[in-house]
Amino acid sequence: MSPYTHGHAEPVLRSHAWRTVANSAGYLAPQLRPGMRVLDVGCGPGTITLDLARHVAPGAVVGLDPAPAAVEAASAALAATRASGEALSVELVCGLLDSYAGDHAAEFDVVHAHQVLQHLADPVAALRQMSRLCRPDGLVAVRDADYAAFSWFPEVPALDEWRHLYRTVARSCGGEPDAGRRLLSWAQQAGLRSVRASASTWCFATPADRAWWGGMWADRIVDSDLARRAVDDGVASTVDLLRLRRGWQEWAAAEDGWLLVPHGQILASPPGGPPTAD
Repeated sequence: MSPYTHGHAEPVLRSHAWRTVANSAGYLAPQLRPGMRVLDVGCGPGTITLDLARHVAPGAVVGLDPAPAAVEAASAALAATRASGEALSVELVCGLLDSYAGDHAAEFDVVHAHQVLQHLADPVAALRQMSRLCRPDGLVAVRDADYAAFSWFPEVPALDEWRHLYRTVARSCGGEPDAGRRLLSWAQQAGLRSVRASASTWCFATPADRAWWGGMWADRIVDSDLARRAVDDGVASTVDLLRLRRGWQEWAAAEDGWLLVPHGQILASPPGGPPTAD
C-alpha cells in the first residue's frame, strides 16, 4: 500500500468534507437509482458517502477507508445526520480494498472512488478489484484530479513551486498526481468494458471560494503529511513551505483570483458484464 500523500491533518479533512455528489460526482448522479447498493472506496470523512446514500435510499452504501482518522470523521458525520432525524443506510468500514474485495465479490450495483487512484502504486490492480466487487450489471465510477493541468490567475510564482513540490512528493509516495488524463488508459488495461471517459472541473473564483481554497492550502502546505514528507525528503525546507503558504495567501487575496481544478472521470462495466446504460 502506498503512503497517502496528504495524510489526515485538519486542513486535509476540511477540504475533503466540502465534497458532495453535486460538486464531485455529478457524472455519476444520473446513474443512481433508489434501492441500489453502493460501495464508496476511500470514503474519507464521508460527505460523498452520505450523499450517495440519499440518492439511493432506501438502498445502502458502504464507505471503505484504510485510515482510522477518516473513518472516525465519517462516523461523526453519520451520527450527526442520524441525530438530526435523517435515516440513512450507511455502513463504515476501516480496511483495505484488497481484503474487502476478497470477502464481498459481486455485491454492489456501483463501486465508486473519488480522488483515490492518484495515490495508488497500482491503480490498474485497484480497478480490477473494484470491478470484482460489482455485480455483473454493475458500474465502476472513478474521478481523479490532474495536477499538471491546474490553471490559475494571477500568475503567482509560488504556486508553480507548490505544484512542482506536490507532484514530486506524490510520485515519491508511489502515486500519479496527473491521474485524471490516465483514467481511460488504466480502465482499458484493467479490462473494463464500455468505458465512458469525460471531464469536469472545480472552479474557485468568488471571494468566498478564494478564501476557502487558498486558506485551506495555505494551512495544508505547512501542516500535513505532504509538508512533513517534503522536508524529510529534502524537497523543501520549512522556510520554503512558509514562502509557499504566503503564495497561497497572495492568490486568495487577489480580487481577480481564479483557479481551475480539472478532473478526469470514467463510468465502466466490469469485465464480462453488460455495457453501461446511457
